[in-house]
Amino acid sequence: MSAARVLVVDDSATMRGLITRILSSDPEVEVIGQAADAMQARQAIKDLDPDVITLDIEMPNMNGLEFLDKIMRLRPMPVIMVSTLTHKGAEATIAALEIGAFDCVGKPLPGDPRPFSDLADKVKAAARSQRKYIITGNKVAAPSAANANASSDYRAGRKIIAIGSSTGGVEALIAVLQKFPANCPPTVITQHMPHTFTKSFSERLNRLCAPTVQEATDGARLEIGKIYLAPGGERHLQVVNPSSPCCRLLDREPVNGHRPSVDVLFDSVAELAGRNAVGVILTGMGRDGASGLLKMRHAGARTFGQNEKTCVVYGMPRVAYELGAVETQLPLSSIGEEVLKSTAARREGSE
Repeated sequence: MSAARVLVVDDSATMRGLITRILSSDPEVEVIGQAADAMQARQAIKDLDPDVITLDIEMPNMNGLEFLDKIMRLRPMPVIMVSTLTHKGAEATIAALEIGAFDCVGKPLPGDPRPFSDLADKVKAAARSQRKYIITGNKVAAPSAANANASSDYRAGRKIIAIGSSTGGVEALIAVLQKFPANCPPTVITQHMPHTFTKSFSERLNRLCAPTVQEATDGARLEIGKIYLAPGGERHLQVVNPSSPCCRLLDREPVNGHRPSVDVLFDSVAELAGRNAVGVILTGMGRDGASGLLKMRHAGARTFGQNEKTCVVYGMPRVAYELGAVETQLPLSSIGEEVLKSTAARREGSE
């Protein structure tokens, strides 16, 4: 494969220089141009036809969200958002991922020894992505009344749902969780995301979905109708205590290059719940979660993987499928319903 051709868009000359220097150090990436604002970027896209754009969110004249929306409507292509690690930046980034951005990276803090350490890998994955950038209007809707009132039709059994996702996971998780009723089984999620972004993402999910969605805290008890999202970047999420399952946030080195790691979550669920669990692996780069999902399946859990056609990046689900960890592979639109079928209590009230 030829080098990924990148256009760097940022109003800061210093930041453009840093991003260009880091990307240019990878022989599989070529920075073909820079732009300081949306007007320059629009012309550069026409003249240079890049494979991927890195796009700053906060720019003069037209901010990154507005420009991203125009790109996705007029000339859809992979865009990686570059955002400040602030609450405001996190909210804007989540919105960008919903609009159709491929992925996001946080701007480095002063003294960061490895700024943009994973940017080149994300650029290469974006260039390889088979995703079809077709805009279908506002894909994110408020939870339906049918879902919100589904408690009369759905009764949760004694199972725990564990979900892992990475690149493309914002849209994928929304699609899955909007199928869940207000009385869904306890659900734990690890999504690869910078540490300040998961708080905003959990708040966004809570507004969009019928169950209560919250960022996981150490010691939080798993309850029906609640979804727990691992805090990004700082600690791993586990499920512990068989007599009264609860969240544990674990200080530990990254696993598979990630903290939190999907494997750490899945391993704990396999050990704690065994056959009383359901594992789901969604779109994402790399292999995190594959071995943990295999442990879940060997322990008797039902396991589902997102299929290649509907993945932004068919990495994590592919490795899990090839390992034999995925019992059933499904398109994204079917996963939520199938997970609910596999977790519903039987009519006689036994599992």
